[in-house]
Amino acid sequence: MVKPQKKRVLRSKADQRANSIEQILDAAEYLFSRNGLHGVSLRDVAQQVGIHTTLVHYYFKDKQDLFESVFARRASISSEGRMEALHKYEEDAGDNPTVEGALRAFLDTDLDLYVERGEYWMNYAAFCARVSNTPEGAALMDVHFDPVVLKLLEIIKRALPGYSDADIFWGYHFVTGALMNTYARTGRIDRLSGGLCRSDDFAAVKQRMAPFMAAGFLSLKPQPAAKSKPAAKRKK
Repeated sequence: MVKPQKKRVLRSKADQRANSIEQILDAAEYLFSRNGLHGVSLRDVAQQVGIHTTLVHYYFKDKQDLFESVFARRASISSEGRMEALHKYEEDAGDNPTVEGALRAFLDTDLDLYVERGEYWMNYAAFCARVSNTPEGAALMDVHFDPVVLKLLEIIKRALPGYSDADIFWGYHFVTGALMNTYARTGRIDRLSGGLCRSDDFAAVKQRMAPFMAAGFLSLKPQPAAKSKPAAKRKK
């Protein structure tokens, strides 16, 4: 359940508008994270906030507009933070970048963001995890996250000369799958491990994910082509 925000004195209509929009986005983010785009109506969002549906329509053209606004609100913060971390890593690493170093800049920065920003950001993480596997969510991923992902892959390519582009793209595919599964916080690993591991333990994920995924990339090392055997001479 989304916790109600602390009441504050709103000095102007602009403050009131901004506060109303923020509450609607928080409620929609929470509901979309659990039920997806098609499992939520504008009426559901209005009821979550405690307002009339017409007010949601006043600020957002339709459900798709609300969905895209929820996605975009935090996407730029996530993307810009990782891009800054990747540029800094690239500068520090110089001519010797490593896969793990690049992955730590990309993964650890984002994991820290969700932990440090608290409940609403954790809702956003679950929201991204759910919608990333849908056509409408994937299209928004393309718009908001492709630049930072391509920057990561650019550094990894320099760290792995001789590796094919296909291997590097597949490697990222496996990374993002594990990351989205982490963000979803389904509780499956809690049950599977008998409580030894917790799906909300992002610190444990941060400790392990980058080195684990780096080893996966390195395991795709190109194999030398097998030498062809000389054709046997035919007896006359």
